[in-house]
Amino acid sequence: MTSPSPTPEAADAGLRKSLDLGGVVALGLGSAVGVSIFSALAPASALAGPGMLISVLIAGVPMFLIAISYAFLGSTVAVSGASYEWPARFIHPTLGFFITWLRIVANMGAMVVLALVLVRYASMIIPLPTKPTMFVLFALALLSNLFGVHIASRVQKVLMTLLVLLFLVFIGWGATTEMDLSRIAPIAPHGWLAVVTAAPLLAGLFFGIEAATEAGDEVSNSRRTIPLGIALSIGSATILYLAVAIVALGVLGGDGLAGSDAPILDAATQFMGPVAKPLIVVAAVAACGKSLNALFTLFSRSLFAMARAGVLPSALAKVHPQWKTPYMALLTVFAMGCVGLLLPMELTFLFLAVNIPNLCKYGCICIAAARVTRHHPDLYDRAGFKLAKKHQIAIAFTGAASALVLIIAGFEADWRPYGLLVCWGAVGAVYYIVKRMRTRAAITP
Repeated sequence: MTSPSPTPEAADAGLRKSLDLGGVVALGLGSAVGVSIFSALAPASALAGPGMLISVLIAGVPMFLIAISYAFLGSTVAVSGASYEWPARFIHPTLGFFITWLRIVANMGAMVVLALVLVRYASMIIPLPTKPTMFVLFALALLSNLFGVHIASRVQKVLMTLLVLLFLVFIGWGATTEMDLSRIAPIAPHGWLAVVTAAPLLAGLFFGIEAATEAGDEVSNSRRTIPLGIALSIGSATILYLAVAIVALGVLGGDGLAGSDAPILDAATQFMGPVAKPLIVVAAVAACGKSLNALFTLFSRSLFAMARAGVLPSALAKVHPQWKTPYMALLTVFAMGCVGLLLPMELTFLFLAVNIPNLCKYGCICIAAARVTRHHPDLYDRAGFKLAKKHQIAIAFTGAASALVLIIAGFEADWRPYGLLVCWGAVGAVYYIVKRMRTRAAITP
């Protein structure tokens, strides 16, 4: 259990390097631009009014800091299942286990959320049975990933391109017809404290920007591709979010946006008329579909990495000889999605259950980046992207502190996800202790 994780060079032996820069960007944007853009604008506007545009930038600051640590580590230690491998290798194996163990609940919840929202939007046009349709979506995501990461990457690029085009139609049409910038003034009608308070609601807009690091073994020319892909992903996402929010505010105004259950759809209806519903529904379906597709890719790589390190059953580390994918891990992800259909379909609870483990992961990755900078000069020197040592360390610890603040802030919204994660962590502790005892017994004469 305490043996070192395999080197990246050893890890390369099984998985095929077929993710290019476009695939990295598609995974990052595909993970980030999902449910939040369709659901977070209204509550943020209720708090901050038009000042929610500034709240978007404030929410992006922690993720920008965290992204620097990801780009640094991804350019020097590219490895699949990075959220396990980096904390396990550079902080402690036990921490790596628990970070990924908690993310099992987070990923299951995320799969349910994405499939549920997708079905609800699609049902606006064609009534669909909720849980059977969610099962079909999980099966399609499995098939997209099972026969090669290059296929999953192509699906991701197609869905991402479709989503961006639809948002460009929304932005261009709204900006040239119905939008009135006077509706965005005053910028902070409820005060600047409200602008800051709204930022945590928008933090989820940026979750997943780092997604391609979870498939690091499969990224070609990772020293250059990963940091550049992360930079392009977070920059593009920020511009897209601001443009969509400006048009929505300029059409509905702060009060109109705050009172909307489907803000983008309601804004589009003002200038598109009957075309709005099918266009926005297709956009929502594309957003959720590509995020679900990306999640299958990333969740399976986390399970694969843990199995490869010996902390989960070795069957999950099997790579298909023809498809070069971790097929047993992918089948397990599909099974977990099916189990998730038994969960209550309550979005607030599920969102927090997803976000808390992700924030824990971000904080630990930042600390791992600081430790690599301080204690592994060979890795620091070979990094394709790095800052001066003192700046790299300062940014890493600031990113970790930002993640901790967001974790604490979420407790007031709903304590139940915290209780669920504590219980799941206790189950993991029992599993981990038993696994260690069996490992020690096996090597003791």
